[in-house]
Amino acid sequence: MGIISIINYDSTYAQLKDLSSVEELQLYKNNSGISWINVNGLENTDLICSLGELYNIHPLSIEDILHTEQQPKVEMFENYGYLSVKTIQLEKTSLPQTEKNKNPLSFFRKKKEQGSNSEKFVIDQVSLILMENVLLTFQEIPGDSFNNVRRRILDDIGEIRKMGTNYLAYAIIDSIVDEYSFTLNHLEDEIENFEERATKTSDDKFIEEIQETKKSLLQLKRAIAPLRGNITIIVNHEVFIKADELRPFFRDLCENLNNVIITVENNREWLSNIMEVNLSVLSHQMNKVMKVLAIISTIFIPLTFIAGIYGMNFEFMPELQNKFAYPIVLGCMGIIAFIMIIFFKIRRWF
Repeated sequence: MGIISIINYDSTYAQLKDLSSVEELQLYKNNSGISWINVNGLENTDLICSLGELYNIHPLSIEDILHTEQQPKVEMFENYGYLSVKTIQLEKTSLPQTEKNKNPLSFFRKKKEQGSNSEKFVIDQVSLILMENVLLTFQEIPGDSFNNVRRRILDDIGEIRKMGTNYLAYAIIDSIVDEYSFTLNHLEDEIENFEERATKTSDDKFIEEIQETKKSLLQLKRAIAPLRGNITIIVNHEVFIKADELRPFFRDLCENLNNVIITVENNREWLSNIMEVNLSVLSHQMNKVMKVLAIISTIFIPLTFIAGIYGMNFEFMPELQNKFAYPIVLGCMGIIAFIMIIFFKIRRWF
């Protein structure tokens, strides 16, 4: 797919075309039907600025499109509405062989790497400019994130070709929310793996992996949570929604976002419980070790006492003159140790 692509459609036809320059959009500006213009990647800032001039987009919106580190936001202008959304996608990327056994969910990345396969999650910003018959989308990372929406338009699946740009914006946001659910499902698989390992591992890195995954969930929440409030604004503002029949779709989308956020919080709590279980197991193992050491120390207390007595440098000690004194003392020490072990066994102290 090229840097700029356009789908022009109405209820009877749909056409997808890749464009090489902004000037080619002049041919579509007065076309009937709906035009969905997608910019694939934000490296070419001159192209994006030219597109802003063509469609009379405010410089502040252009700045928001290019500033991808900010929180998702929604703004209303005289001739259009602006919405930014964070997408979260699973991507296979390169990792050295020694890195492949590490937790793949411990961090999110912005740049692509080359080489063999390993799964990571990528946070991407998508900006939407919604006009009367035009929708512009700007993807931070080049790719084909909305291929399912394109297929629905080109193959005339569902009601999308019979609706306006408002419904198209809804379809795009809905596909992004579906990616959130897919990401969480993948995370839950990893959390289940943590749960299985919690009672079996004493590796110090296990807690680190859980902490890193909790940080990933926090990043997910920061990316997702602002969209819920933005959707509420969209539902109540006519720049985005001019038909009452579309409001239930966006309300349903808001409910789905609520469920996603609740799932994120539940997963973080789940990880905290797993961490507590693992710490309890480690504490129990430590207690067992300390119990054994305490028993050994207790056994040696009377033996040390006896050895201490016979280690004193007194000249007149009657036992020292007996040629069997040494084996007798050793035998007594062994009997005492044996009796103490039997006693501990009877009391089930170990």
